[in-house]
Amino acid sequence: MNCAHFDTHRCRSCTELGQPYAAQLAAKLRHCQDLLGGPDRLHWLAPVESPPAGFRNKAKMVVSGSSDAPVLGIRDAAGQGVDLGDCPLYPPSLQACFPAIRAFITAAALPPYALDSRRGELKFVLLTEAPDGQLLLRFVLRSEATVARIRKHLPSLLAALPQLQVVSVNLQPEHKAVLEGAREILLSPADRLGIAVNDIRLQLRPQSFFQTNTAVAAALYAQARAWIEALQPARVWDLYCGVGGFALHAAAAGREVTGVELEAEAIASAVQSLEALAAGGREVGEVHFISADATDWALRQPAAADLVIVNPPRRGIGERLSRYLEAAVDTRWLIYSSCNAESLARDLALMPSFRARQARLLDMFPQTRHHEVIVLLERA
Repeated sequence: MNCAHFDTHRCRSCTELGQPYAAQLAAKLRHCQDLLGGPDRLHWLAPVESPPAGFRNKAKMVVSGSSDAPVLGIRDAAGQGVDLGDCPLYPPSLQACFPAIRAFITAAALPPYALDSRRGELKFVLLTEAPDGQLLLRFVLRSEATVARIRKHLPSLLAALPQLQVVSVNLQPEHKAVLEGAREILLSPADRLGIAVNDIRLQLRPQSFFQTNTAVAAALYAQARAWIEALQPARVWDLYCGVGGFALHAAAAGREVTGVELEAEAIASAVQSLEALAAGGREVGEVHFISADATDWALRQPAAADLVIVNPPRRGIGERLSRYLEAAVDTRWLIYSSCNAESLARDLALMPSFRARQARLLDMFPQTRHHEVIVLLERA
């Protein structure tokens, strides 16, 4: 992948861009095998590759400059804005949206937030694209001061970008490195973006998290489903379920599936996805989604599921949940999806009763050292 921003040191976020893609993939696989066990101890399936460019479905753009000349991208070490509208990680369809968004910022007179003076309103523009080209757009503001102007000029933006399905404002009043706040103001009639993943259409609400690489996310869910279908568990828990990707791929006639996630908006998305599946005539068995802390919820249950899926943030599932699963003799199988092999290895060390049977590296984040790894474990 060629990138003028990287070559001129305006943006060095793609830390591995100087390495051939095959070498990047091999280094990630070695890293995982060093931590989890090599081919002599564990069956590694072929890594899932990603297109090295144009794979991102989401743009998280810092807004700088002025309302007359807005800059969408990042800030450099000196705090100056760097325009990344042509970043090659974004597909051309996403890149093509940024000129219309810049023009809208100017027309609505939205002053970018200035870090030094703590003045201005517009902090970030967050744009997500579904595989069918539909868009979800969020403006992250310091306050409600410019919301009325956004509403007034929104028809012009919708005319320029007719594929916009969902538009909202997120309020983040604090002066700190936090991407978004708790309050969301919906500006469009639609409140969700449908994202087709394999044979399931996930419903993404504005504050719901979804992987930034749709194709590799689909392969991740498909791998978990293949393992589940081979094992045929009667009860499945999907802890840290997010918008329900793993849970909905596990759903089947005669199976009880429970997804647990702390973020209420993610659970609302999962419920909407489940309702859409059922309305389409899909046999989903018995599926429940619960908004709760995954560890606290699990520890309150009288018996564990026979297969548990965990998909935690980078810190891993931690000691409490690891020790609970180690002691939960009802749980025969564990599927652990991780974006951090170090925390995965720490957690597995606390569960010696489980033996890793198969594992797979999925290159969710080309040009960086980050990756996803999924492991199937069975109680010995």
